[in-house]
Amino acid sequence: MKLLLDTHILLWAAADMLPPSASEYVHDESNIVLFSPASIWEVVIKRGLGRSDFDVDPYLLLSGLMENGYEQLKITAHHALLTASLPMHHKDPFDRILLAQSISESVSLLTADNMMTKYPASVILVKR
Repeated sequence: MKLLLDTHILLWAAADMLPPSASEYVHDESNIVLFSPASIWEVVIKRGLGRSDFDVDPYLLLSGLMENGYEQLKITAHHALLTASLPMHHKDPFDRILLAQSISESVSLLTADNMMTKYPASVILVKR
């Protein structure tokens, strides 16, 4: 299965703090684990704003993701346009692009954000 990790799941993985319900998916070698450049951008912005839950060096985060075999799911103009057709359940632009990527690329989105389940995407909700 192809899994796109949301930003918090990525941060937990980088800190070796994945909850067991997420760890089983991420460490299953039959799964292809993906991350979005939107997550790196989100870390850069929110770290710059001083958010303590985003206190990670984005360069080290990217390096660690690549070293651990995570694959980058590039953002396309189609993904950006798809966000316009998504209902406004969630207003966070980073989450909306992750949803659009998930829908467009037919990959499952692994998240701990219950709001994501309101969308017509394949969402795997994990408990923290």
